[in-house]
Amino acid sequence: MQPPARVPRPAASSPKDSTRREFLTTTAQVAAVSALAGVALPPVHAADDHTIHLALIGCGGRGSGAVANAMSAGGLVLGDDSGTKRAKESGAGGPVKLVAMADLRQDRLDGAHAALTRELGERIDAPKDRRFLGFDAYKHAIDCLRPGDVAMLTTHAAFRAPHLEYAVQKGVNVFMEKDFAADPGGIQRILRAGEAAEKKNLKIAAGLMCRHSSARQALIAKIRDGAMGDIQLIRAYRMDSGYMMGPFPKGQNELLWQLSPGRPYQFMWSSGGVFIELMIHQIDECFWIKDAWPVSAHGVGGRFAGSTDCSQNLDSYAIEYTFPDGTKAQVTGKYIPNCHTDFATFVHGTKCAAKFSGDVHAPHSWMYKDQRIEASNVSWRAPKELVNPWQAEWDVLLSAIRKDKPHNESRRAALSNLGAIMGRAAVHTGKLITWEEAMASKFQFFAGVDGLTASSPAPVQADADGRYPAPIPGKTVEI
Repeated sequence: MQPPARVPRPAASSPKDSTRREFLTTTAQVAAVSALAGVALPPVHAADDHTIHLALIGCGGRGSGAVANAMSAGGLVLGDDSGTKRAKESGAGGPVKLVAMADLRQDRLDGAHAALTRELGERIDAPKDRRFLGFDAYKHAIDCLRPGDVAMLTTHAAFRAPHLEYAVQKGVNVFMEKDFAADPGGIQRILRAGEAAEKKNLKIAAGLMCRHSSARQALIAKIRDGAMGDIQLIRAYRMDSGYMMGPFPKGQNELLWQLSPGRPYQFMWSSGGVFIELMIHQIDECFWIKDAWPVSAHGVGGRFAGSTDCSQNLDSYAIEYTFPDGTKAQVTGKYIPNCHTDFATFVHGTKCAAKFSGDVHAPHSWMYKDQRIEASNVSWRAPKELVNPWQAEWDVLLSAIRKDKPHNESRRAALSNLGAIMGRAAVHTGKLITWEEAMASKFQFFAGVDGLTASSPAPVQADADGRYPAPIPGKTVEI
C-alpha cells in the first residue's frame, strides 16, 4: 500500500505517521486488511485457551490499524507473501480476537467497530456491552481481558501512563503506541510500570516500529561491524507543510474540544506537542545508531512572522544532541507551507555516509562509497523487507506471548521518548539540557490526568482571542 500524497493541511489537521496508522480514513488504507475479503475465517470460541483477546483503548486510525496488524500476526490476513505462513514461521500464529473497545467519543467507537467488523468479520467480538465510553472506559475494557491477553493502548501520550499502570496491575500484556508520555513525570511512571511488568513476566511492545525494520537492522549490523568507520554525525529531518490550528470557538466544552480528532497534537499536556509526535521515531533512530543516550541537547526554534497558529507548538525546531564520545546528532523539524520538505535520516562515518530511513519511514537503508549523498554513489543496499515494521512488531509480541519469551520494550521506549522531551525542552526553554537533568526531572504539564472527567476544566485555557500560550525561551520551564 502506498503512502498518501503529502498535501497542505488545513487548520486543526493531525500529523500522519504512516498508512497503517490511518486505517479508517481512506479507501486505500482500509484496503490494508481487505485481503480478508472472501477468506473463510474459522470460528473461535471464548473458551479456546489458544485465543489471544485484545482490548482496544483509543479507536482512532492508529488503534484500528494495529488491530489489523494483530490479526495478521495471528495468520488471518493473507498478504502477497502469505500472512499465515509468516505467522506460523515466526511463532506468532494462532487465533486472535478483539473483545472490548474504549474511547471518549461515541462516533469513533461506533465507526471503528463497524469498519473493523466489515474487514475482519468474526474476529471482532465486541458487542455494545463491551464497548465503553468515557475517561474511565479503559478500566472496563481491560477488565474484559484474561491473563495472556493484550491491552492495546493507542490514546494520546497524557493517558499512556495510567492506562499502562492499570493493565500491569490487572496482569495483562500490553501493546502501547508512541508517544509514551508528554513530560518527564509521565516518563517516570512508564519506567516504574515497565519494571512492575518485568517482575510479573508480562510482555510489553512499544510502537517504535522502526526498531523492527529488517532493512534498518541490516544497516545497523554493518555499522556495528565497522563498515562505516567511526560514526561522527547523524542528521534527521522531518519538514512538511504544517499543522496550524485555528482559535478555540467559545461556548464548547474546552477539554473535549482539545481532545477531539486532530487537536491533541496542538497541546503540550495531551500529546507532548507536534515535534515529538512526528520526530520520536527518528530521534530513536539516532540513539539506536549510536547505541547510546545523549549527554546533552540544545537548540533553537520559533514561528514564522505573521503566523496565525493558535496552538502551543512552534513551527521550527533545530536540535543538536551530543553523545558521550562527543558525536553529534542534528534533528530538524519544520512545519511551514510552501517550503522545502524532507523526511529522512542520514549517517556519516569516517569511511563513508549512509541513508538510514526515508519518506514516511520507508526502509531506505543503504551506504554510499564516500560522503556524497547521491543515487549514483550507492555501494550497498539492505535486502528488501518481506514484512513491514508495523507488522513485524506484532509478530514479535505475539510470538513472545505464545512461546513465553521475555519481551519488554518499555524502558527503551520511555528513554527514547525522554530524549525527545529533552530536545523539545532545550528549544522551548532556550537552555542546554543534560541527560541527568532530564532523568531527575518530575516536571508535568498537568498532574491531574488520572482524575479527568467530561466536566473537568481544560488543563490549559484559551485567551480572549481563542489562542493558547506558546513557549517563550528564557521563561518557559519543561524540565
